[in-house]
Amino acid sequence: MNDVLALHELAVPLTLDELAVPLRAVRLLAADFGHLPAPCVHVSTIYPNQLELSFHDGLDGFEAWRDALGIAPDAVDCREQGGGRTRALSLTTDCAGAQLRLVAYRDVPAPATAAGRGTR
Repeated sequence: MNDVLALHELAVPLTLDELAVPLRAVRLLAADFGHLPAPCVHVSTIYPNQLELSFHDGLDGFEAWRDALGIAPDAVDCREQGGGRTRALSLTTDCAGAQLRLVAYRDVPAPATAAGRGTR
């Protein structure tokens, strides 16, 4: 019986009001940090209290936001993905009641060969 109720709740679409927390966080961040590099902004009905700011063109924007938010470098999770071809930085913190997820991706340079050229 609980499984049926859970499936029904998943089928009911959220309203825009139910995304108010992360949308409010976007508004506050835009007002306070409008001078910072623009991230990709993602709000989802799957995680209705989460706001994701992502950078797909390097780590500089991520670092500017991390610093502006006062988050220590040791709070950042650093991973490699794509068989070691992509470096991914991420952190999660609270922001205006929303769970803010900050993410950045950067290609890992290919190792140089004996001839001085990359192997990719």
